[in-house]
Amino acid sequence: MNNNNIVVGMGEALWDVLPEGKKLGGAPANFAYHVSQFGLSSCVVSAVGDDKLGAEILESFKTKELSAMVETVPYPTGTVQVTLDDAGVPCYDIKEGVAWDNIPYTMSLDELARRTRAVCFGSLAQRSVVSRETINRFLDVMPCGEGQLKIFDINLRQNFYTKEVLCQSMRKCNILKINDEELVTISRLFGYPGIDLQDKCWILLGKYDLKMLILTCGVNGSYVFTPGRVSFQETPRVKVADTVGAGDSFTAAFVSGLLKGMPVEDAHKLAVCTSAYVCTQNGAMPVLPAELTGIR
Repeated sequence: MNNNNIVVGMGEALWDVLPEGKKLGGAPANFAYHVSQFGLSSCVVSAVGDDKLGAEILESFKTKELSAMVETVPYPTGTVQVTLDDAGVPCYDIKEGVAWDNIPYTMSLDELARRTRAVCFGSLAQRSVVSRETINRFLDVMPCGEGQLKIFDINLRQNFYTKEVLCQSMRKCNILKINDEELVTISRLFGYPGIDLQDKCWILLGKYDLKMLILTCGVNGSYVFTPGRVSFQETPRVKVADTVGAGDSFTAAFVSGLLKGMPVEDAHKLAVCTSAYVCTQNGAMPVLPAELTGIR
């Protein structure tokens, strides 16, 4: 990681405990892994415990050749119990008081922030003060400029969010990614229910001076709003194995496309196709085919 164009996934690193066994998970790791498959320099930032599960996460990152800045802290490594409904849609039971709630801000992390071109962060890892402060310091230290991307992928889970944290994150990001269910929740919190989904997106885009707002609506397609324009893509019909990590792969592909100079519409199409492929595979980190990544 000697360049100044690093793409960072920051927050939770954990094991998704699925019906068929445990799989490496956490949105930041999923995001960083898929970015690396598009040939870009990526890094996952998190924390694990000094335990067997933590050692296995670090070993898995090495096996996947995924660069990581992961501190070992005196808390247990995070786990999430994942159950799937008949449609393959996951339900999560996320353990609290774990390592990724306690990501420290270090000198190495400060140096990484100064070399970061794009970062993706969510609301889940900000449920604790320690990790929230680390994420915000990282965002503040990152260089500012037209080409710098700060993606807030909201990722509302259980009751692990507050209006204050959501507002602060939307002020710090320049790309917001949200799904239709989250948008309804946000609308209730922010006091504008009853407005149509697209109008809510335009409101958020303007209020927080965003470069882009990505709205995913499951089988009903997805939108990318930019000032004065909107891109829409239908969701491909595929045989779903599970949807774990599909949203993270969407974000990774979209950001990779933008950083490679693609127009928004082309990056959006790439994101949709990548996410659809991930839905056909078990777990969050399948190897992507060359026809998606362009790398053979």
